[in-house]
Amino acid sequence: MGSITSFLGDLKVLLVAATTKPPAPDQIASFSLLVEDNAARIPSAIALMCEEEVVTWKELNERANRIAHVLKAGGIVKGDCVSLFMQNRIEFVVQIVAICKLGAVAGLINTNLTRQQLVHCISLIESKKIIFGEELTETLNEVRTELNLEDGKDYLYVRDTGTDPAPNWATELNSGDPDSNFDNPPESRQVEIANTAFYIFTSGTTGLPKAARVSHRRMLPTAGMSARALLRIKQSDRMYNCLPLYHGTGLMIGLTAAFTVGAATVVRRRLSVSAFWDDIRRYDCTSFVYIGEFIRYLMSHPETPKDKENPVRAIVGNGLRPDIWHDFKNRFDIERIGEFYGASEGNGGFANVFNKNCTVGLGTAPAKIVAYDVADDEIVKDQNDYCIEQPVGEPGLLLIEITGKSEFEGYTNKDASAQKVIRNVFEQGDSYFNSGDLMKVVDVGFAFGQRHYQFVDRVGDTFRWKSENVSTNEVGEIINQHKDVIFANVYGVEIPGTDGRAGMAAIVLKEHIDHQNINLASLSEHIRENLPSYARPIFIRLLAELPTTTTHKLQKNDLRDQAFHFDKVSDHMLVMRPGETTYNKLDSDFYDKIVQRDVAF
Repeated sequence: MGSITSFLGDLKVLLVAATTKPPAPDQIASFSLLVEDNAARIPSAIALMCEEEVVTWKELNERANRIAHVLKAGGIVKGDCVSLFMQNRIEFVVQIVAICKLGAVAGLINTNLTRQQLVHCISLIESKKIIFGEELTETLNEVRTELNLEDGKDYLYVRDTGTDPAPNWATELNSGDPDSNFDNPPESRQVEIANTAFYIFTSGTTGLPKAARVSHRRMLPTAGMSARALLRIKQSDRMYNCLPLYHGTGLMIGLTAAFTVGAATVVRRRLSVSAFWDDIRRYDCTSFVYIGEFIRYLMSHPETPKDKENPVRAIVGNGLRPDIWHDFKNRFDIERIGEFYGASEGNGGFANVFNKNCTVGLGTAPAKIVAYDVADDEIVKDQNDYCIEQPVGEPGLLLIEITGKSEFEGYTNKDASAQKVIRNVFEQGDSYFNSGDLMKVVDVGFAFGQRHYQFVDRVGDTFRWKSENVSTNEVGEIINQHKDVIFANVYGVEIPGTDGRAGMAAIVLKEHIDHQNINLASLSEHIRENLPSYARPIFIRLLAELPTTTTHKLQKNDLRDQAFHFDKVSDHMLVMRPGETTYNKLDSDFYDKIVQRDVAF
């Protein structure tokens, strides 16, 4: 009986998806209206829980309204950008809802960023104001003189666990001020679904981070798919979310999905593997949002008799690799795994709505897998200069067709947007979004005749580490700024027992510098202060010269294949060991520990 019910549920989801028309651009609908409507419909139901704080939908809406009125009084209008620089906590959610209530755009700044990258991101999106948390005051203050923002007016401070007032260059925001106006601002009912809701930063293959435009029209269906098709949750469910809310997975697939059905969300500042399942049981969470890396962390802990004693029924996320899929599902007795694939800037994605194992599921937009030469890092074309579609089971580059239903909203930078579009792919006049990822079609058995897909790997100059996309050119450019470095070639390498690829930099030093007199303390400090933790290379290889291709492009394939392995590399190599702040020589003893999976990076 259960399998028949599941089949009928899957069929219903498929039919609804196939017959649903895209909303009109001028339809009134937004992220913030989800909160407003829940506050009217289920005012006393729990919306958010974080640490010891519990907030109902009515309270969340009123707190956001207070902030919205302050922003409005400060001159923020529809279309303006307000940056948000804050760790995961209830006030993050309050602020982002408030910004969207005015039809403004929330610029979601990665809390790992410092100095050059932080200035770039805040300036790129032409922020009119920045709301920041007490916990990041020092980081922001370091770059304040480089920003085009006015002291005392454009810096808005939100307390954390401390009692310190705002610094003299900022104004304090208090969402709990009982004397502030907490009525819904009229602007909240004037936000159209086609309006931009957020800027989410993504590292591309070149340069500094780019800001992807995310409209309510993209976000709301994505969240609805997560809630209703992948998780199958309802108001009585409770979601655990420890992913950064400045990223699309935590924000859209997690938080907004819960908002869609009025379910409660337990927000955690960051993942704690040791506390994870205790939290799940403590808060009675029936679902959670994940990335593949932390699933592997959970699996690394010794099994206990309590593993199956948890209330989780369904999970949603991306990056759960086939090698641990079944073991994880069985060990923790998970009924549904809603694996998906998508990019913040992309025009489509894939969703495992039928709960098939080891797949990202069906496409939400027309997609093609085309032949790709990884060694030469280029698309393979036929004699007519068209792309060649790969047969079932063969990996290739994923391209997603740009249509009226799958528009490419792009970045704030038009040139960067243009570089992600490929034209005349299979015929003159067509256009596709270049995902930059290798995928393949897989056979998962009967699933209404639909093609199911599986992620293979990233291509080009971007790799993924610690749930973040790392631009190799961006990292290389920053390392190049050190006084002892002529040039750095950065690439991702595989470390046994980890997901994604760790950063490695092949560096050519200036003539008077070699492995014996290099100032490791200075180089380490430069990298540590100018790159977020996930982008700092784990390994450094010292070269006499950088290898290039015949067309004078940097040659990464051999370097990537040789990685940090002693049987392939005779050059001097350095490593940043976990818990240390300075690079040191990579010796055979530590290398053996890495290969034997005894080191937790």
